[in-house]
Amino acid sequence: MVEFAMYHAWIIPLLPALAFLGISLLTRPWPRLSAYLACGSMLVGFVFAASAAVGVFTDPELIEKPLVYAVRWFSMPGLFIEAGVQLDPTSTMMLVMVTLVGSLIFIYSIGYMHGDKGESTFFAYLSLFASMMLGLVISSNLLEMFLFWEGVGLCSYLLIGFWWHKISAREAAKKAFVTCRVADFGLLLGLISLYLVFGTLNIVELAEKIPGFPNTGLLLLLAVLVFLGPIGKSGQFPLHVWLPDAMEGPTPVSALIHAATMVVAGVYLVGRVLFLFAEVPAAMEMVAVVGGFTAFFAATIAIAQREIKRILAYSTISQIGYMMLALGVGSLSASMFHLWTHAYFKALLFLAAGSVLHALHDRADVWEMGGLVRKMPITTWTFVIASAAIAGIPPLSGFWSKDEILAMTLADGHPVLFLLASFTAFLTAFYMWRLTFLAFFGPENPENHPHESPPVMTVPLMLLAFFSVVVGWVGTPWWPFFGEWIRFGEVHHGANYLVMVSSTLLGVAGILLAWYIYHDDRTRAYALAERFKPVYKLLWHKYYIDELYLWFNHTFIDGAAKLLYLFDIYIVDGVIVNGIGFLTRFSGAVLRLGQTGQLQTYALVFFLGVLMLAVLLALGGSPAGLLTLLGGVK
Repeated sequence: MVEFAMYHAWIIPLLPALAFLGISLLTRPWPRLSAYLACGSMLVGFVFAASAAVGVFTDPELIEKPLVYAVRWFSMPGLFIEAGVQLDPTSTMMLVMVTLVGSLIFIYSIGYMHGDKGESTFFAYLSLFASMMLGLVISSNLLEMFLFWEGVGLCSYLLIGFWWHKISAREAAKKAFVTCRVADFGLLLGLISLYLVFGTLNIVELAEKIPGFPNTGLLLLLAVLVFLGPIGKSGQFPLHVWLPDAMEGPTPVSALIHAATMVVAGVYLVGRVLFLFAEVPAAMEMVAVVGGFTAFFAATIAIAQREIKRILAYSTISQIGYMMLALGVGSLSASMFHLWTHAYFKALLFLAAGSVLHALHDRADVWEMGGLVRKMPITTWTFVIASAAIAGIPPLSGFWSKDEILAMTLADGHPVLFLLASFTAFLTAFYMWRLTFLAFFGPENPENHPHESPPVMTVPLMLLAFFSVVVGWVGTPWWPFFGEWIRFGEVHHGANYLVMVSSTLLGVAGILLAWYIYHDDRTRAYALAERFKPVYKLLWHKYYIDELYLWFNHTFIDGAAKLLYLFDIYIVDGVIVNGIGFLTRFSGAVLRLGQTGQLQTYALVFFLGVLMLAVLLALGGSPAGLLTLLGGVK
């Protein structure tokens, strides 16, 4: 089974693709059967992924040389493209994570989407989404990866706007699609340029050709173009604006996008081609600065938001920034480790939030909640575990991966980014436990009548809570299994106790501050908001980035469109098209004078012409004779 799974890993993305076709063509009238088909495809895919992982992680040679098998996709003179599978520790880890977390999200969706009119369609889209992500993960060629990359974007559009009857959902879907297409145009230019320079888009071949390439200026340009795609897909500043609005989709979609699929695809792509960025220090600095700033930037916004899923959305942007920061300081293992742990506790956070929304009939404002622990104990305590994990409280998973990033940032000689990331850890603990205390503890809202979700929703929560505790143990300083397998020529320095103690204290301080302000009497929160009203307003409006983009669109895009409209009306239509039309009509009117269509007129003209020629010849054929005949001067 292990060897079969390794050499037939293409079956893993094929299974949910077949589920998509089966639901679309056969089981659409039976929603429950469609749900079982989708869930079954993911569970079988997880078995295959786990078997492939056993094979990869028991073969030390696959650390240095990945298992690649491919077939010719298309070829022509000067162009040869393969499509295939690349298995190594990084891609295998992603396969296990996507199928495991995806399976739990699919099962949870059975309860969450029960009774929805489009339930079968939802599971069809969800299956196609998983298939695209799994295909992206195992691609051995960047062009192949790009096609799956675009497939992920299409599926996100379909799922974010799934409740199309809501204007906000339709607009959010369009915003996500357009924003990512802008970024993907830069990525496409980068891939074309890579092929023109190196003659291949095969990842293994590029890893052999790029190191030592003498033109660092060209490599920097290529790195910038390639990085534009991940900036959009992973919601990094300044193309982060689509991701909070994506909360308009069903909550399982939010969990899948933010935890296991779309937003981590950008991190995965940069990790896949990190050898390109590593050749140019400026490119690595770019990735690190964008990631570090985004982590801090999004965390500051989250502390002022009120909608439960929107807070989690900004949390995702911030945590993806941590992963980019790790890549920028040259630590592939730290980035992938945080991606690994983040998938479990972020999926848990979103699914628990979905349980709350399910119980409160989509009331999303955390200030209108409170006291849910009494009626929803499973949802509450699983959410508490996930909040502690993301806050970096030991020995939960987030503590180990976050500390690895902080330690590697400090070891790589980036003290400013280290301090910024450490302060972001404090902010993360603060805004997550602000949410926790407001929603689950404190006084109950008498307008709410919450109830615990059914087992089909709570069992995935409990399993994810368990994983949120233990999945980080594979990367502790004393058992660095994860870092030993997923590495990029980096040196691990063991346990940094200063970082571990300081980050833990910052996390605890953030939790205590949130408890002091929000746990019971909320007058302190109102007083702080009033005292720092300009700052609060700035954070509430998300630094006015959306307003800035809207102003830019109205001023420049709409203005340019108006100028082009006027040019089209008055120059293209008015001068060129209408001018040519006028000349045609005028010349036609002149010619029409001699083209009456009457045979008698043509005969008379013919006769008069012959008569004039005869008279001219009679007078000697001279023009003077003709003038004499007509009464002219001799």
